[in-house]
Amino acid sequence: MRGFGRIRHLAIIMVVSLAPNARAAGEGVVGHPQETGSAIVVGFVGGFVRHNNPRHGAVQFAERLRSSAPKDAYVQVFENRHRKAAYRTILSLLDRNHDGVLSGDEKARARIILFGQSWGAATVVLLARDLNRAGIPVVLTVQVDSVAKLWQNDAVIPENVAAAANFYQPHGLVHGRREITAADPSKTEILGNFRFDYRKNPVNCPAPSWYDRIFTPSHAQSECDPQIWSQVEVMVRQRMQAQPSNVAAGAQP
Repeated sequence: MRGFGRIRHLAIIMVVSLAPNARAAGEGVVGHPQETGSAIVVGFVGGFVRHNNPRHGAVQFAERLRSSAPKDAYVQVFENRHRKAAYRTILSLLDRNHDGVLSGDEKARARIILFGQSWGAATVVLLARDLNRAGIPVVLTVQVDSVAKLWQNDAVIPENVAAAANFYQPHGLVHGRREITAADPSKTEILGNFRFDYRKNPVNCPAPSWYDRIFTPSHAQSECDPQIWSQVEVMVRQRMQAQPSNVAAGAQP
């Protein structure tokens, strides 16, 4: 049974690698934050989950955040395979004068927060690297039971990220990365690698799939664990409310 699970997981990864990069829902109808330095919060769901599936923790978290966030904030969830669409969305939001080119000032005023679960968590690190190559800072990255695909590295946080947090559980066929590190510790604060053990403290997930029940129960619980998402919410809200000068320095609000 364990061998079958490994084969199935590898097959899923191969299918994703060959899948077309479809347009993310909502792309092309993006509005711009109303104030300079407004927060841009982008999340990624794991597996083949739809970006608007209300049963999943990342989507529920984004809805809570959006319902009470400042009106000038932007909060959106993407499928993990739509990283390029998320990147284009961020560039569009930062381009306040709509000239198609980001100035040094527009980049410096960026207040970007990235979060994700499973494959979505690994996508967070990849997007942060994309933004690093473009010279765009990131306030915070949060990974929840991060699982990298075969060609990915989700362990090293790039130097454009001010602060990063990693939540993981260590059990099962699919489990999260145990530790993240900073490419440049002088520029990136690792807030912690927080371990959760669902064999000792199980969480009841609503209507898990047969695959999750049999092969990845602990990984699935990380996705619906209210304690994890409560801690993620505290981190994100603190940095959404922080003044730009504090954010740029990676300081705690």
